[in-house]
Amino acid sequence: MISSRHYLLIGILFVLTGISILFSLLSGSIDLELSVVLSELIEPGSALENQILREIRIPRTLAAFTTGGLLAMSGVVMQVLLRNPLADPYILGVSGGAAVGALSAILLGAGSVFFTNAAFAGALFSILLVFGIANKFGQWSVTRLLLTGVVISAGWGAIINILLTTSSTNNVQSMLFWLMGDLSQSQVHFGHHILLAAGLTGGLIISKSLNVLSRGELFAQGLGVNLGMLRITLYFAASVFTATAVTIAGSVGFVGLVIPHILRLLGARDHRILLPCSILLGGSFLVIADSLARTLIAPQQLPVGVVTAVIGVPSFIIILRSTITK
Repeated sequence: MISSRHYLLIGILFVLTGISILFSLLSGSIDLELSVVLSELIEPGSALENQILREIRIPRTLAAFTTGGLLAMSGVVMQVLLRNPLADPYILGVSGGAAVGALSAILLGAGSVFFTNAAFAGALFSILLVFGIANKFGQWSVTRLLLTGVVISAGWGAIINILLTTSSTNNVQSMLFWLMGDLSQSQVHFGHHILLAAGLTGGLIISKSLNVLSRGELFAQGLGVNLGMLRITLYFAASVFTATAVTIAGSVGFVGLVIPHILRLLGARDHRILLPCSILLGGSFLVIADSLARTLIAPQQLPVGVVTAVIGVPSFIIILRSTITK
C-alpha cells in the first residue's frame, strides 16, 4: 500500500536529483558561479561558460543520470528475477560481453561509432548466449540461469585478460579506464531517454506481478501469475538496460547492487514506488560520483567506477549490518 511516507520519499529524491544536477553543472576543473549557470541555461550566450555547459557538462550529466537510472532499475529487476539480494546487473555476464566487444574495438583502433556498436553487439551476444543455454529444451529455472550467467561471465573475464595482456601500452590505459567506468567520452541520445522512460512505464504496468514474485514463486503461481513469460520479460528487460548502460559508461559497479537495498531500507518495498525511486536515486548517485571523479584530482580525472566503489563498499557493509541487526 502506498502511503504519504512514500510520496515524501519521492519528493526528497526529486530534490536530491535537482541538487546533484546543479552540483555537476557547477563543479569541474573550472568552477562556475550559480548565477552564471542559471543565466546561461535561461539565455545562452557565446561565452566560454556557455561552451563548457552545452558541450561538456550538460551532456555528461545527462549521461551519468541515464546510466545510473538504468543500472539501478536493472538491479531491482535482477534481484526479483533471481530472488537473490546480492544480484546486480552484471551477474549474468552482460558487461563481460560488452567489455570484450569494446576492448576488441580499441585493439583494432576503431572510431567511436564502431566502438559503441561493438560494445552493444558483445552485450547482445552474451544476452542471447546465456538465455539459449539456460533455456535449452525449455528447462528454464532461476538456478540454471544464474549458474549459466556466472560461467559465461568467467569466460568473458578470461578473454578480457587475453586482450589486456596482448595489447600495446597505449591501448591498455584506455581499456582499463573503460573497464573501471568512464563518462569522459560518453554520449546519450534521445533513444536512451526513451528506453529509460519505457522501462519505468513497463515496470509500473507489471509492478503487481513483481510484488507477488518477490514473495516467492509458489505464491505467485497460486495467484495465477504466468511465471515463464514474466521471467523471460524480466531477463531481457534487465539485460537490455544493463547493455545500454555499459555501452554508455563502461562497467560502473555498485549502483545496481546498493541502490535497491538503500531504498528497501527506507521503506520502498512496493515496486510501484521502488522503480521510480531507484531511477532517481541511482541517477543522482552516479551524477554526484562523476562530479567527484572530475574534481577530486582536477585537472586529472578518476574513473567514475573507482568513486562508486569507494562509496559503495562501506555503504553496502552498513546496509548488511543494519539488515542483520533487524
